[in-house]
Amino acid sequence: MTIDASAFPSPRRRASARKRRRLALLALVGLALAAATALILNAFTDTLVFFRTPSEIAQRADAPGTRMRLGGLVKQGSVAHEGTTVRFTVTDNRADQAVVYVGMLPDLFREGQGVVTEGAVGPDGVFKADSVLAKHDENYMPKDVADRLKAQGEWRGGDAPAGAPK
Repeated sequence: MTIDASAFPSPRRRASARKRRRLALLALVGLALAAATALILNAFTDTLVFFRTPSEIAQRADAPGTRMRLGGLVKQGSVAHEGTTVRFTVTDNRADQAVVYVGMLPDLFREGQGVVTEGAVGPDGVFKADSVLAKHDENYMPKDVADRLKAQGEWRGGDAPAGAPK
């Protein structure tokens, strides 16, 4: 009885098949990793924005209840207090967005001041905020720092900034 040598693959052939399988597995893992990275980056595109303006909210027709941040200026004459509920309008001077908030407002909140609210637009088109962040004026300087600058004769401001002595 003779043994047919062609029935058994050579060691070189076996090594080559292992390398191909390993290469295919690495390619598959690389493809899965690239797809996962693309999905994650795509999901972050909307959430990387610090806030949306009223104009952007008007242009984008997001589904009601989509969480976002709304930023702009509190429109003059729009603030109305009803107990703990506050209604106001945020504007970017191109579009306005009505906002309703229940709770205590920050001390810096006032008409004409920058504000960022977090919440969602309801089915009625009103932004229901669950937090309100008032932005301070860029010229703000603590009173004691302004006093020291004036005492040293280094005060260069024309008008006293917010918080500075008059």
